[in-house]
Amino acid sequence: MIQAAWVIGLVAAWAMGLAPSLPLFIVGYVLYGVTGFVTSPLFSYVTAARGKLTAGRAMTLTSAMFNLGAVIGPVSGGWIGEQFSIRAIFLFAASVFILSTAMILFLKPQPRDEQDTESTNRSLLSNTRFLGFLSVVFFVMFATYLPQPLSPNFLQNERGISLAQMGLIGSLGSLGNVAFNLVLGQFNSRLGFVLGQIFVAIFAFLLWKGTGQAWYMLGYFLMGGFRAARMLAMAQVRLLIHQAHMGLAYGITEAGNSAALILAPLLAGYLYDKNPASIYPLSLLLIGVGVIISLIFTPREKRQGAKVTL
Repeated sequence: MIQAAWVIGLVAAWAMGLAPSLPLFIVGYVLYGVTGFVTSPLFSYVTAARGKLTAGRAMTLTSAMFNLGAVIGPVSGGWIGEQFSIRAIFLFAASVFILSTAMILFLKPQPRDEQDTESTNRSLLSNTRFLGFLSVVFFVMFATYLPQPLSPNFLQNERGISLAQMGLIGSLGSLGNVAFNLVLGQFNSRLGFVLGQIFVAIFAFLLWKGTGQAWYMLGYFLMGGFRAARMLAMAQVRLLIHQAHMGLAYGITEAGNSAALILAPLLAGYLYDKNPASIYPLSLLLIGVGVIISLIFTPREKRQGAKVTL
């Protein structure tokens, strides 16, 4: 499935680069969006191939490299577009995709575990520990994403930040994604998950009460805790399931995460329309609740291979 996603992405990238008109470009763009199905198989592969790394460290390291590319990509694309053309950006990206796909095609397969008798008789959806943790993750992702979608609007419309300044602030946010994935990935997954939420709470507070660009830049950098927390939530899922259920469990968890990321902007938009600043105190309240329930209900593991408890 990983290889299929990369091949589809390669076709989509070339479709966008070679499209002579907007409708055909949109076809390529939509096709590229389809590759989002790779998330769960990719997590499963990384977990199986992690060697001596913990699941949390392997996932956050992978996420850090993705976000590092997200920092370098826009800078490179901007230079290419300025020197040549917008089309050249897509053609260059499609060319790089050839190398990337070639590397993916040489990935070694990982062994698959068959379900044992216990896991056969007990389906994933009857795993109460997993379902309980899934509820915690949904609430935490909703709370920590709530202050994010309309923050650029808030800074520009309410705090007078220019587009150029927003570009710099956004770049700090991408660097924060890299930094916090690398740093929090070194911690126990449960502790890193909680710390990630706390850093997002500080982000919300700084945007609410901050009085200058420096504070907003710091806030956006700390927002990187969100990405790390999301990866560490996935890492904790592995502690609650049989390995044979890993792919499905990651898929269900990612679906729950996506639902939270769809619903949170709806509430953010409603609050922004009533009072733009009201998003942040409510986010702080919800994140505080999220931290508490995370400390109570997330799985505990003292060391790799130790017995997991809730």
